[in-house]
Amino acid sequence: MARLRLIKEIKVRTSDDCLGVCSYSNVVVVRPRPTARRGGARPTWLGFVLDDLVVDAIGHWAAQGGPGAAPVPEILTLYEIQPPRRPHPAGRRRA
Repeated sequence: MARLRLIKEIKVRTSDDCLGVCSYSNVVVVRPRPTARRGGARPTWLGFVLDDLVVDAIGHWAAQGGPGAAPVPEILTLYEIQPPRRPHPAGRRRA
């Protein structure tokens, strides 16, 4: 994760709870830029990010705009994982 912190286009946030998917360590969530998010882009979850080649691919993709702005590099498709299911807050139910 230290290498990710060196990439200007990436903001790294760490979490003690493994982002809820500890079995896929190291997990990286690449969030879309606000304009892409407004256009419908969603975060991309990547697991098993343990290799410099993968870190470099994440940095290159982020420099190109990331989710919603640039296609996911082919190598990163091998590392995509599903985000964990989050329980709905008490009192809120889906209609």
